[in-house]
Amino acid sequence: MAAAGAPAEGASAYEYDLVVIGGGSGGLACAKEAAKLGKKVCLLDYVVPSPAGTSWGLGGTCVNVGCIPKKLMHNAGLLGEGFSDARGYGWKLPEKIEMNWEDLVMGVQNHIGSLNWGYRVALREASVKYLNAKGSFVDAHTVEAVERNGTKHTLTAERVVIAVGGRPKYLGVPGDKELCITSDDIFSRATPPGKTLVVGASYIALECAGFLRALGYEVAVMARSIFLRGFDQEIAELIGKDMERRGVRMIKPAVPTAFERDGEQIKCTFKNLDFGVEMSESFDTVLLAVGRDACTFDLGLEKVGVTYDKSSGKIPVTAEQTNVPSIYAIGDVLESRQELTPVAIKAGIRLARRLYAGATLQMDYDAVPTTVFTPLEYGCVGYSEEAATVKYGADNIEVYVSYLKPLEWTMNHEEHNGEPVRADNSVFVKLITNTADNERVVGAHYLGPNAGEIIQGVAVAVKANATKADFDDCIGIHPTVAEEFTILEVTKRSGKSALKKGC
Repeated sequence: MAAAGAPAEGASAYEYDLVVIGGGSGGLACAKEAAKLGKKVCLLDYVVPSPAGTSWGLGGTCVNVGCIPKKLMHNAGLLGEGFSDARGYGWKLPEKIEMNWEDLVMGVQNHIGSLNWGYRVALREASVKYLNAKGSFVDAHTVEAVERNGTKHTLTAERVVIAVGGRPKYLGVPGDKELCITSDDIFSRATPPGKTLVVGASYIALECAGFLRALGYEVAVMARSIFLRGFDQEIAELIGKDMERRGVRMIKPAVPTAFERDGEQIKCTFKNLDFGVEMSESFDTVLLAVGRDACTFDLGLEKVGVTYDKSSGKIPVTAEQTNVPSIYAIGDVLESRQELTPVAIKAGIRLARRLYAGATLQMDYDAVPTTVFTPLEYGCVGYSEEAATVKYGADNIEVYVSYLKPLEWTMNHEEHNGEPVRADNSVFVKLITNTADNERVVGAHYLGPNAGEIIQGVAVAVKANATKADFDDCIGIHPTVAEEFTILEVTKRSGKSALKKGC
């Protein structure tokens, strides 16, 4: 007979099978999958307002202040550029076409709101208990959840998944948190940004600078050194040049040292790293995109003994399990893993299936495709040329390259400030093979329109260990830019020109 107060035979010692801390893409996917497999699940989500006061609903970074609003604003910029193409196709349009920032923001936020609501409905339908509360550890099986009004809940669970994601870093210089905004704020900004300084060399920095310039605002980018560290640097340089051609001013190498009010504007004092001199310039908006930290510092990880990086907040894991057996982590909090929504989703689903359905399939973090949504988009999968050289050796890689101009752009003969709006040979394709392994394709890179749509298909081939011969054997669809991957002939080693002279 069970002692008084002890759980009945066969009953769980915990209130929940699983508690998920974080309601972003990975957390939602993991929670719903575990519930689908018959487990009792509670999901916590809480957004600490940004220094500028911005907060948002359920769904995490991607839905609220990342992929979704970024892609919509990027597309708004592309539509604006498309008016120039339309004139070349015979459309009679007024010379000056204006966009309304307030209408754009309203449309974006309305769509995000519908997604927030959809996620709440999906949790309810999956029988996942949802609490809009901030979670932290009491012990390895106990989480305290505090609602915005101070109401506290103590939750016990056999397992806990950390899926709290990350937030933008600040520079730590005078005036940064008081006067600057980040990607947390730009997509819901009530007033037009005007003359904007974007600080950073990351993909977030270049994407934001790109769509703001395409929407008609004066934009400068301030960077300490190279653009897109970790990406293929030949393409990173091409992106920088393309953005300059579009009117984005590059201030590099330079770093801000202080921000202060200058009437209605913000004065940025910065140091030129080439000459060591300080200069200043005033802007209507300053957007910082200088990296992100994991939101793990206030989870009480020390209390339960979870190992994590005290600088970045990142957590090292083995098969998504931390050094504490009952605690797991997925998504942007992981050390040395891609900060990408589809990665978090797949990792969350696979983790739930391993825990509750007897599955054995691990998350594969190799050959993950991604796209940088700069005005000229960049999609890639596999190794950059630099990384492939380190991995296989310069003598064991072949790099196939080609420049081209999409057929759709050939009707546009307009110029902007003496530069063609649609320049010849501005699209770039690169395929990297390992010659020591039957020319296995180890990297694919594309700079041009619709990069995500194109590289997604190429990624399947790379994931399937396709060789250069497999690409060559595939018949291209004509006329498309994607077909270029099936007809690449010029290698860097050959020294021949990769410029395209016909269709």
